[in-house]
Amino acid sequence: MGWRSRCRERPNIGERVAGLRRGRASRQCPPPLSRSFTLRLAVLFAAFVVVAGSAAAQPLGGEHRLLYEAAGQVSPERQHATIARLVGFGTRHTLSDTTSPTRGIGAARRWVASEFAAISKDCGGCLTVETPSEIATNKRIPKPTEVMDVLAIQRGATDPERVIVISGHLDSRVSDVMNATAEAPGANDDGSGTAAVIEAARVLSKHRFPATLVFAVLSGEEQGLNGGHVLADYASAHGWRVEADLNNDIIGNTEGMGGVRDNTHVRVFSEGTRTTETGAEADKRRYNGGEVDSPSRNLARFMDRLADQYLTNLDVVMVYRTDRFSRGGDQVEMLKAGYPAVRLTEASENYTRQHQDLRVENGIRYGDVIEGVDFPYLAQVTRLNVITMAALASAPAPPTGVAIEGAVTPDTTIKWTPSPDAAAYRAWWRSTTDPQWRFSRQSPAPGAMVLKGVNIDDFFFGVSAISPEGFESPVVFPGPSGTFEREPPAKPPTP
Repeated sequence: MGWRSRCRERPNIGERVAGLRRGRASRQCPPPLSRSFTLRLAVLFAAFVVVAGSAAAQPLGGEHRLLYEAAGQVSPERQHATIARLVGFGTRHTLSDTTSPTRGIGAARRWVASEFAAISKDCGGCLTVETPSEIATNKRIPKPTEVMDVLAIQRGATDPERVIVISGHLDSRVSDVMNATAEAPGANDDGSGTAAVIEAARVLSKHRFPATLVFAVLSGEEQGLNGGHVLADYASAHGWRVEADLNNDIIGNTEGMGGVRDNTHVRVFSEGTRTTETGAEADKRRYNGGEVDSPSRNLARFMDRLADQYLTNLDVVMVYRTDRFSRGGDQVEMLKAGYPAVRLTEASENYTRQHQDLRVENGIRYGDVIEGVDFPYLAQVTRLNVITMAALASAPAPPTGVAIEGAVTPDTTIKWTPSPDAAAYRAWWRSTTDPQWRFSRQSPAPGAMVLKGVNIDDFFFGVSAISPEGFESPVVFPGPSGTFEREPPAKPPTP
């Protein structure tokens, strides 16, 4: 039976969409094709299916029991106890009391340090507790004030200068950002982030990793992102190669302003182009692409795929912004220092519970109290942090020196600098409008790979490194736009 004999009259497009009326049928039959052309078309289609099927993106490095185990060790009950303790300090305002043993920012940060010390004792001294600080003065800090972070550092076994950071801020506030004495429980903003950091330290300290893990509880965020600046300066002074900063700020609420609950999504904000990009780099990026492929953006893609693979009922919503509109968090200071960083925030914020005096107006209860925290949801977001840190710290460092060639040819060549801790590499490509890396092919040799028949004009490209155990790094986009290597901020001109 030929093509023409199989053709049937069908309802016109309006009727097919509406599905309601009967009317004139439209004939949708193409003209007949020759037998030889049809055969060639079938062969080409079959070849495309084989190539596309073999190149389709695979899960990152396969399945890893370590990540399932670490995720399963996160305890919402422990996080409830942590936030209850934080709320018990009354206020944690940056300008609050630093000498009282029971109230204020000083008591709170000493308690956090003691928690890290207890975790370190349980792991045989695997954590080093540091309290870097700086004296800050700005429009929200009218007189010189010490801003102190509390860090727990788990040194890597084989690549200790490569660092993965999780952060959250300890300080809290009410409606008046300068009010340092009112009750400011800060249960969700950012007791939730602090609880995630402490729980991640407890869970991950039970394991050992090639790279260093840093668990950072920061201060001074509400007074101008001061704690993030202290962390960035400390990282720079100690020569850290920060591969990722996962900043957790407001991650425990699930009830939005309209009363609808969303406990299955978490937003991951990431910058599109690097904060430290030079003018020359921007010119090249505008011409060849890279607007959506900063290391921070590819870190967000990495987290999205991990959530799909290892977590149940938690989906990462990648938001193509550095932070919420006209708002900011401590990751901004890390980005300014040239380090890849993302911000994690709950899917549905409730603004009656943020930056508010404790009160009831028109039947609405205002204030950031512990009743506004959904602890099973907070545990899920913490699990995402934990598996991301474990996966990054177990994988090789992201490739360096990534470059592509292939203008005026049907093929694309990807090159990179081989790394001593990588057993293999994977080339990735995707359509320029795709949000995620779609196709991949493992490299048969270190340093370069030719993608036959993949036109450089039509796709974006990248490469990832794979450890002997199958842990895989984030994808690195070619050139300065995508490198995970630090690009320090330009120094201001000398007057």
